[in-house]
Order: sequence, then structure tokens, then C-alpha cells
Amino acid sequence: METAEHIETLDEEGCLLAGAAETAGTDSKVPTCPGWAVRDLLRHVGMVHRWATAFVAEGRTSYHPDDGLPDLDGAELIAWFREGHGRLVGTLADARPDVECWTFLPAPSPLAFWARRQAHETTVHRVDAESALAGTPGVIPAEFAVDGIEELLLGFHARGRSKVRSDTPRLLRVRATDADRAWTVRVSQEPPATERDGAGEADCELSGPAARLYLSLWNRLPFPSLTGDASLAALWRERSGITWS
Repeated sequence: METAEHIETLDEEGCLLAGAAETAGTDSKVPTCPGWAVRDLLRHVGMVHRWATAFVAEGRTSYHPDDGLPDLDGAELIAWFREGHGRLVGTLADARPDVECWTFLPAPSPLAFWARRQAHETTVHRVDAESALAGTPGVIPAEFAVDGIEELLLGFHARGRSKVRSDTPRLLRVRATDADRAWTVRVSQEPPATERDGAGEADCELSGPAARLYLSLWNRLPFPSLTGDASLAALWRERSGITWS
């Protein structure tokens, strides 16, 4: 996907997130984030948006911590979220293509990294906000879901920080049935190694529509279809969470 497409998605998803939060109310529980209410979700995502904005807007070339969570609630919190989201979208849209700043995953450029990362950050948390309404999550296009699966498997879990490890080497297959895409994840004592390949035997295969797989791999939905060794899928559930700190 192109950077402009990621920015457009970020814009749309942030508006949907705010709308769902406003409808649900900040007291509502977020079933996909146990222990969180909508206020916690808005404070977190709003903080992340401002954190990301600062790297691009100020050209920060080294890591800087975030500014913490605001002591806001209700309509004031929703307005604060909307303001920060709008500033992030504007910053990315207006940034020079060759802007230099800190990143933490491989990408064609820092701008491409931040646009992609924030589009997926916001989409997953939009689904969280919608879970507070007890309805079906809104549509996620297959192309975007595939992009998100790749970011997760070939980006986040290729890092040494990944806790998805196994004393016995095993193969996890992920197959998007509506996008003709598949990935093979080699799980061992080392960080997972993922290849864009769907051939050969695997110990466990997770398959289904790309959007369902995307949310399942982010531990927001059950796996749509599982064949083979269910303990490998359970290992993913238990150890694949991405934490903020």
C-alpha cells in the first residue's frame, strides 16, 4: 500500500473510533481489552497519536518517551482525542517525503513507517471501541488486512522482543483465503522467522478471510479456522501480545 493510502485510512479510522467512543460513552467496558473502559482506550490512542506526531513534526531522530496520559474524561476527552488525531493526519499529509526521524520497524522511509504504523494502530483500536457497542466490527478491506498481517509477522515478531518462542521448532501457517496470500512462521528458540510462502506441511494452519485473520492475530477475535496442532495456536495467543512499554 502507498503512504497516501495509509494516511487516508488513518483519517477514516480515527473518526470511526471517536464516533464509536462517543456513542458508547467513556464509562463503557471494552471487551477486547480486558480491564479497560472507553476512557482508557481514548487516553492510550490519543497519547500514541501525539507521540507519533512529535517524531515527524519535530524531526526527532532518536527515541523519546511519550508525554503520559491526560486526566480527562467525557466530552473533553473525546475532543482531546479528535484534536490529536487531526494533528497527526495533518502532520503526515504535509510532511516531506524525505523527512528524517526515528522509527522502530523496517520501512521504505520514516514517513511510510509512521503512516502505516498509525493506520494499523488506529484500526485495531477502532475495533476495540466498536466492541464497547456490542456489535459487529466495521469492514476492514482485505488489502489493508494483508498489509497489517505482514507488519505484524515480518515486522513486530521478527524483532528480538517477540516472546513467541518454542523449545521444539515448529511451523505455523497463516493463510488468507480471500487474498491468495499465505505466510509460514518458523517458531523456535529464536525470534519467529516468517516467509511469504504457503507450500509444504505445517504443524498448524490458521486460515480465513484476511480481515478475520488480521484481528485474530492481534488477539481481537477467535481464529476463523484452525487445523493441526492447536497448542501452537494457543502459544500464539499466550505470547504474541504487543505491549506499549
